Amino acid sequence: MSEHEFHPLVKQLLDGDITLAALPPELRAEGEEALHLLAAVDRSPVQLPAVSRRVMRAVASRPARSVWRRVVEPRDVRLRIRPWLLAPALAIAAALILFLRPAPTAAPGSLITVRFVLVAPDAHEVSLAGTFNRWDAHATPLVRSGPTGVWTATLTLAAGQHQYAFVVDGVRWVPDPGAPAVDDGFGRRNSVLTL
Repeated sequence: MSEHEFHPLVKQLLDGDITLAALPPELRAEGEEALHLLAAVDRSPVQLPAVSRRVMRAVASRPARSVWRRVVEPRDVRLRIRPWLLAPALAIAAALILFLRPAPTAAPGSLITVRFVLVAPDAHEVSLAGTFNRWDAHATPLVRSGPTGVWTATLTLAAGQHQYAFVVDGVRWVPDPGAPAVDDGFGRRNSVLTL
């Protein structure tokens, strides 16, 4: 790691997700250094009074009446609308409405039972974390089915879109290989389930 980059667990400490005591002993010194650097940051609001005064003077000096006339005056509107552009513009607007309209979904409040399955023969424990359990890695454990390493959990979820991932042995976050995935913005992939 570079001198300006911290371990991911230390970044979680800085975000307030974990405490210093939760860090492994070998990362505590790095965590203390990061907290010390964070405490040294000046968090007072930046004020630019000279800029504010100049902007307010410029706004006050412009006559509001002439701006209003320019926007509302009917003869300006007549000059801007071209009849041959109206039909294609309406066609494009109709196409956008049809294209951007949300897909029909189940009635709000309807519940659907879903079975999550992961094949992980070497895993000792597997759980499910997602938007439906506030990404709690321990809230939804999966059950191992025999010696083949098939882990399953059955949940009843509300209709809609849910993102989730399997948590293998409490540390490895694995997207569902049988579902579409999206980038979570933190360097991982989340599976997506639409009900």
